[in-house]
Amino acid sequence: MTVNAKISYREGTWFAVPLRAGGYAVGVVARAAGDGRTFGYFFGPRRDELPTLGDIEGLAPKHAVWVGRFGDLGLLNGEWRILGESGNWDRSLWPLPPFIRIDDTRGTALKAVYSDNLELISEEPCDPGLRETLPKDALSGYGAVEKRLTRLLGS
Repeated sequence: MTVNAKISYREGTWFAVPLRAGGYAVGVVARAAGDGRTFGYFFGPRRDELPTLGDIEGLAPKHAVWVGRFGDLGLLNGEWRILGESGNWDRSLWPLPPFIRIDDTRGTALKAVYSDNLELISEEPCDPGLRETLPKDALSGYGAVEKRLTRLLGS
């Protein structure tokens, strides 16, 4: 696997994620730390063909099937195909939510808040029941993202 340094992305870059069972999901970079840590929104339905920007026009955070922090290797090595950029990207419309970290053995949870540069700002105890509404506080590798989206979108 060779990393292609010529591929670039930034906030507002849309990309296609290959699913393990065939087809594609769609993602958008909502935050990028510049060191490989990235945050994005991911969308279905599973698409048989690579979508165009026109095909995904109108997608919004409320349509996401998964949101999370992830490593950018799939973008850098070209396995996640860049589709293009939003011409009118407004980061305030694509918020970076708080995340939740659960300790199931103790029955406790922490709410983690990150800056727009994906640096941890704060963490505070919270209700473990928030796991239903807050994304998990984890940095997923690109393969883990592909597997998760494959499970969520089926074949």
